[in-house]
Amino acid sequence: MAPTAQSLASPIPSSPLPNRAGIGLKAQHYQEILDTQPNIGWLEVHSENYMCTGGPTLKWLTALRERYPVSLHGVGMSLGSAGPLDQAHIKRLVDLDRRIEPGWVSEHLSWSIADGVYLNDLIALPYTAESLDVFSAHVREMQDALNRQVLIENPSSYLRYEHSVISEPEFLLNVVSQSGCGVLLDVNNVYVSAHNHGFDPVAYLDQIPAHLIGEIHMAGHSQTVIDGRTIRIDDHGSPICGEVWALYEHLIKRTGPKPTLIEWDTNIPALDVLLGEAAKADAIMTLCGQRETHRACIG
Repeated sequence: MAPTAQSLASPIPSSPLPNRAGIGLKAQHYQEILDTQPNIGWLEVHSENYMCTGGPTLKWLTALRERYPVSLHGVGMSLGSAGPLDQAHIKRLVDLDRRIEPGWVSEHLSWSIADGVYLNDLIALPYTAESLDVFSAHVREMQDALNRQVLIENPSSYLRYEHSVISEPEFLLNVVSQSGCGVLLDVNNVYVSAHNHGFDPVAYLDQIPAHLIGEIHMAGHSQTVIDGRTIRIDDHGSPICGEVWALYEHLIKRTGPKPTLIEWDTNIPALDVLLGEAAKADAIMTLCGQRETHRACIG
């Protein structure tokens, strides 16, 4: 079921976000960012926090959008649910997209709604032909409503479905082939899932063609021990670990600079800490870009 080279031919346009590091926008940093206007590439927000017709949060986002590019990252569409998409949710997202004019709109390779019950998690899918068809159809529906290409993010996972018959990278590439979406590649999620399931994270990253990647996410994670086994949990609540930074550098050496988000959603630190993590990503992109230029010059 591997997609053909033709079906994966360059769906990502020239990046609508700068090939720099951005940070996730948090309410406690609104005023400081407006006052100091730090040298960051862009901001990302969770779409659902701003799906309103007015009020202070939308006012803050609108003000910051005048100064920085913005990306909308959704967590509530539940594209992997077997039932129909929530049309009211789609309408709210369309309205926000029109108001903010983001660089990218993204969602997750996951599901979180069953029989009208909303689960407070992003749950990985069984990777089967049936779920591939459902998920791809929902991505097409979302893109048609927005009249734009969206990015789909690989999940972190802790359990595997016995009846999954497609690897996660292959499943993601087939979604691209069937829907025309792009990829939001979360390096921390690859690392977390690789540790939990025992696969090679480098091999996973190397399966995703550079021209499909519209955005990269980087984050911290935690560890817990269950029945004597260490499980890594994608909680976005700590600095990015050295192993994830090494994977990021490996990826950037292959793909070149890409818009890279520093995610930090729990135990949120001072703005300077986020800016420091973003500076690390910018430094890696600059160094790898210089190496590529050098190789081209001596080639």
